[in-house]
Amino acid sequence: MIALLLRDLRLAVRAGGGFGLGLAFFLIVVTLVPFGVGPQGEILARIAPGILWLGALLACLLSLDRIFALDFEDGSLDLLVTAPIPLEGVVSIKALAHWITTGLPLVVAAPVFGILLHLAPEAQIWMIVALLLGTPALSVLGTFGAALTVGLKRGGLLLSLLVLPFYVPTLIFGAELVRRGAEGMNTQVPLLMLAGITAATIALVPFASAAAIRVNLR
Repeated sequence: MIALLLRDLRLAVRAGGGFGLGLAFFLIVVTLVPFGVGPQGEILARIAPGILWLGALLACLLSLDRIFALDFEDGSLDLLVTAPIPLEGVVSIKALAHWITTGLPLVVAAPVFGILLHLAPEAQIWMIVALLLGTPALSVLGTFGAALTVGLKRGGLLLSLLVLPFYVPTLIFGAELVRRGAEGMNTQVPLLMLAGITAATIALVPFASAAAIRVNLR
C-alpha cells in the first residue's frame, strides 16, 4: 500500500497534475475575483469564504480524470484489480494520493490567498479547519467519478457533471463554517455536518468506486 502511494505521488508530479496545477488555478481564481466584483474590502471579505471554497473545489476537479487514466492506459489497472490488495484499499490510496498532491497544498495556501480577498484574520484558522475537513471528501468523491468514467474518451466533462452535484453539500457547509467563525457565531452545526459528510464519504464511497471499476473492466 505504501509503495502504491509513493508510485501515485511520483506519477502525479511527473504527469503535471500535482502541486503546481491546482495551486496555479486557485491563484488565478482568487486574483480575478477582485477585478469582477470591485476592490471594496467589505464586499471581498463577505464573499471570501465562498470564493476560496469554490476555487478549491474547481482546483480539485482539474486532475480527477488522471486518477485512474494512467493505470488504465498502461494496463496496470487490470493488475491492481487482480492483486492481493483489496480494490477498495487501492481506491482509498488513490484518493489519498490525490488529496496530498491537490487538497493539502490548497489547505496550506488558502490563508495566504485569503489575504488577497481581505479574509478576516479570525476566519483564517476556520478556513484551514474547513479545508482540512472538507477536501478529503472532494478527493474521495472524485475517485468515484473517475471510476465511473475510466476508459471513456474525453470523459473529463462527463466526470465534472457527475461529481459536481456531490460536491455541493461540502461546499455549503465548508463556506458556512468559515463565515460563522469570522462573525463569532456558533460553528458546531456546520463543523459536525462537514466532518460527518467526510467520514461517511471515506467509509462508503471506496466500495462504490471499486464496484464501478470492476464493471468497467469487464
